[in-house]
Amino acid sequence: MESPSLALQIQTLPDSPGVYQYYDKDERLLYVGKAKNLKKRVSSYFNKLHDNRRTNVMVRKIVTIKHVVVQNESDALLLENNMIKKLQPRFNVMLKDDKTYPWICIKREPFSRIFSTRRMIKDGSEYFGPYTSFKTIYTILDMIKELYPLRTCNYDLTESNIRSGKFKVCLEYHIGNCKGPCEGHESLSVYQDHVDQIREILKGNFKDSLREFRKAMQFYASEMEFEKAQIMKNKINVLENYQSRSMVANPKITNVDVFSIVSDEASAYINYLQISHGSVIRSHTLELKKKLDESDAELLEIGIVEIMERFELKLKEVIVPFQVDLGEKVNITVPQLGDKKQILELSIRNAKYHRMEQMKQMQIVDPDRHTTRIMAQMKKDLRLPVEPRHIECFDNSNIQGTNPVSACVVFKDGKPSKKDYRHFNIKTVVGPDDFASMEEVVHRRYRRLLDENEPLPQLIIIDGGKGQLSAALKSLDLLGLRGKISIIGIAKRLEELFYPDDPIPLYLDKKSETLKIIQQLRNEAHRFGITHHRDRRSKGALQTSMETIPGIGEKTMQTLIKHFKSVKRLKEAEESAIAEVIGPAKAKKIVDFYHPQNQA
Repeated sequence: MESPSLALQIQTLPDSPGVYQYYDKDERLLYVGKAKNLKKRVSSYFNKLHDNRRTNVMVRKIVTIKHVVVQNESDALLLENNMIKKLQPRFNVMLKDDKTYPWICIKREPFSRIFSTRRMIKDGSEYFGPYTSFKTIYTILDMIKELYPLRTCNYDLTESNIRSGKFKVCLEYHIGNCKGPCEGHESLSVYQDHVDQIREILKGNFKDSLREFRKAMQFYASEMEFEKAQIMKNKINVLENYQSRSMVANPKITNVDVFSIVSDEASAYINYLQISHGSVIRSHTLELKKKLDESDAELLEIGIVEIMERFELKLKEVIVPFQVDLGEKVNITVPQLGDKKQILELSIRNAKYHRMEQMKQMQIVDPDRHTTRIMAQMKKDLRLPVEPRHIECFDNSNIQGTNPVSACVVFKDGKPSKKDYRHFNIKTVVGPDDFASMEEVVHRRYRRLLDENEPLPQLIIIDGGKGQLSAALKSLDLLGLRGKISIIGIAKRLEELFYPDDPIPLYLDKKSETLKIIQQLRNEAHRFGITHHRDRRSKGALQTSMETIPGIGEKTMQTLIKHFKSVKRLKEAEESAIAEVIGPAKAKKIVDFYHPQNQA
C-alpha cells in the first residue's frame, strides 16, 4: 500500500512526547529521534533548509514517518537510545557506540556495595534505572552515603575473613563514612537493614529520606549555615522530581513480545512492542481490514502471525490483553497489574494513536469514506436497520410553563444541517407539560414533512427518558410512521438510551464516536431551543410592559424589541439612546413612564 504524502503524515502526528522513525522508499530505517512534541519536532525537518548537508540528504530520502508515543521526555530519551543501539539507523551517528545509560547496582555479596555502573552482569545483583542524568545518580548516591554509612572497598567480607582479621579499617572509617564491618565493628544484619531501606529509596519510596533532608535543611537554616541548607534543598528538589523507573526500560521484564489491539467497525489496529533485556527496541502497528464479523481475538491472532512472519520472530513469552491461541510452545501472559500491565497499556496507547492518525488522514483525503465508516458504526452501535444518514433531535424548553417552545435540530451525514433546524411554539398545551408538548411538536413536524412530500429521517432522538419517548411514539402511531423511522430517547443523568417497548436502557462506551454524535445533537438542540425560548420570554416581557405606555404603538414596540432585547436594558437606557431609535418625543414618553420621579 502506498504511503500517504509526507505533509499528510506530519499533519496527523500527535502533540505528545515520543520517538519518531524515518524510512526511505525501500522501507529502510534512516533515522531515529526523540521529541517532547512529535508534530512540532518532525515538522521542523521539512520547513527549512538545514546547515548540515547530511541532514538535507536524509530529508530528501524520507518517504514514511512512524512514531512511538511514551509518557514523558525522559522515556523518549531512553527509547531513542535503545532503538539506535539495536536498529543502527544509517543517519544516527551520535548514539551508535556501545555506551549505554547508567544504572545503580546493589551488589549481591555480604555487606552489599552500592554503586553506579553501565554494565549489567547477571550474578543476582539488583539494578535500578536506567538514569538519563548523572546528576540524579550522584545526588542519590550522595544521599545514600550521608544517610547510611556504607563501605566503598571491594574486600571479600565473608564471615571467616572478618574473623581471621584479614582486613584493617581505612580512612573512610576514621572520618565516619563507614562503620568498619571489615573488622567486625558492624554486624551483617544491621548493615543489610540499611541496604533494605536504600532499596526502598531506589524503588521511589522517598518519604523517610525526604523527612530527614527537610530536618537537616531546617537545622542548617536555624544555625545560619545557608549554603548547606541550600544544598539540602537542591537534593530535596531533585528527589521530588525524580522518577524511579521508566516504562520503556525495566530490568524486571527481560525478553518478551507485547501485542495489543484496538478495533472499530471497519478495521483493527494491532500494535507490537519488542522488549529486549528490559528495553523497548521496536514498535510497529499493523492495520487489518475487517472482511467478516471477526472477533478481536481472531484478528489479534491473525495480526500476530503476520507480524511474526514480517520480523521473523520466534516467540517465547507474549504479553496480550486477553487469551489467544499461539501454540503450546508460547507462554501467554495476560497481566492484570504491575510492570507488565504498564507495558501492555503503552502498547494499547500506541495502537489508539495510530488509529486516530489514520482517521485524521482519512477525514482529510477521503471524507466520504470517513462518513461511511461513522455511519456504519452508528448503525451497529444503535442496532438500527439502516445507516442514520439523516437524524433529527427534539428538545423542549420552558420555565414554569411560560413561553413553552421546542427545538428540532437536523444532522446529515453526522454533521449539523443548520438550514433545516426548526423552532416550534407550543400551541395546544397549557402549563408545563413536557410530554404533551413533545407529542404536539413531533406530530406537527412529521405531518408537515408528509404533506410536503419531504424526506423523512432514518433516526429520531428525543431528549428525555421513557415519558418523552412514549409521547413522541403516540404521534408516530397517529401518522402511521411507527416502525418506519427508528426512534430513541436519551436520559441526561447517565446518558442512557431508551428504545420503544424495551425497559432495559442501552449504555454506550463513553468514548465512542456514536455517543459523541448523539451528545452533540442533544446539546445543539438544547442550545437552539433555549436561545429561542429566551428571545420569546424577553420579547413577551418587553411587549407586556410597553403595552401600558400611553402614546406608544405596535410598530414602535417592535422597533424597541429588536433594538433593546429586554425590559431591563430599556429601563436603564439613556433618553438620548432611546431617541436615536424612535425619536425624542416618544423617547421622553418612555423615560417619563419608567422614571416618573424625574419629571419636573
